[in-house]
Amino acid sequence: MAKSSGKTSHAPSTKPMTPDRASAIQRATAKTQGQVTKNSFAARAMRAAAKKPGHS
Repeated sequence: MAKSSGKTSHAPSTKPMTPDRASAIQRATAKTQGQVTKNSFAARAMRAAAKKPGHS
C-alpha cells in the first residue's frame, strides 16, 4: 500500500474558482468525455464559481 503524502483532497484552496476557470474545466471535460454530468467536478466547479460574488 502506498504511503499518503499527508495532504487531504479537501484542503482549502488559496485561489478562488472563477467563472472563466470553471468554464475552461467544463470545456475540457466535455471535449474528453463528450458531456458534463451534473455531479462531475466540472459542474461542481461552475456552481462554486457562481457562488463567489465579484469574480465575473
